[in-house]
Amino acid sequence: MKLLSFTVEGRPSYGAVKDNGVVDLGMRLAAEGHTTLRQLLEANRLVDAAKLVASARPDHALEKIVFAPVIPDPDKIICVGLNYRDHVAETGRTITEKPALFARFACSHVGHLQPLVKPKVSDDFDYEGELALVVGKAGRHIPAGRALDHVAGYACYNEGSIRDWQRHTSQFLAGKTFADSGSFGPWLVTTDDIPDPSKLTLQTRLNGEVVQNTTTDLLITPVPELIAYISTICPLAPGDVIVTGTPGGVGAKRTPPLWMRPGDTVEVEISGIGALRNTVVAESA
Repeated sequence: MKLLSFTVEGRPSYGAVKDNGVVDLGMRLAAEGHTTLRQLLEANRLVDAAKLVASARPDHALEKIVFAPVIPDPDKIICVGLNYRDHVAETGRTITEKPALFARFACSHVGHLQPLVKPKVSDDFDYEGELALVVGKAGRHIPAGRALDHVAGYACYNEGSIRDWQRHTSQFLAGKTFADSGSFGPWLVTTDDIPDPSKLTLQTRLNGEVVQNTTTDLLITPVPELIAYISTICPLAPGDVIVTGTPGGVGAKRTPPLWMRPGDTVEVEISGIGALRNTVVAESA
């Protein structure tokens, strides 16, 4: 099942893709109090939603909706840095024993087909194609062997990074959470369709040119171990997002550097999920 958040005629909702359209679950389940995808996950209603979608006709054509980030209101967005060996090598860093973690905020990403905003204070706007997972079941101290039971599904993520601001200090956050600098989508593919996240292919394209290409079995810390490690630090809640890291090929490490510019189109495509596509615009005055 492909689940997504969107607005239609100015009304925020969520639903499931079916027959080139969208079954509006937010509208259909509003009386039960499940008005957002996060609330559906919190109520553990994925199975019920799938049954409803199976018997329903689409309420909207895909071209009539405005895509929002898959989870517009996550409690936590936890990102993993330096989690592919080729990216570690191109940065000149060394592999750490434990994963490098930092946070993004919900205001820092947009949905599929929505513009990424290059901030006016920097020209060093970089792409980072990544696999994101969404937590479906709460947990703390989750063993790696049971970690995938806590995942609702997977999506594409472009962790747009403002490299000069990222280098202001040893902490990554300043360059990683500029408003509307990243994207999350186009939808969440549930784990019944992706039972093993280590068997996916990830590709990033800038204006049609392949700039990153990898397979997720090359993650240094794979998804189950990431969940185990992060859930030891803090409880994971339904709707939380973990962004698992970018492979080599980032623009900052090319000669000359390859930055995203206004007018560009950037795509992150992951097998079994689809392609997250965004244009780039300049921040308004």
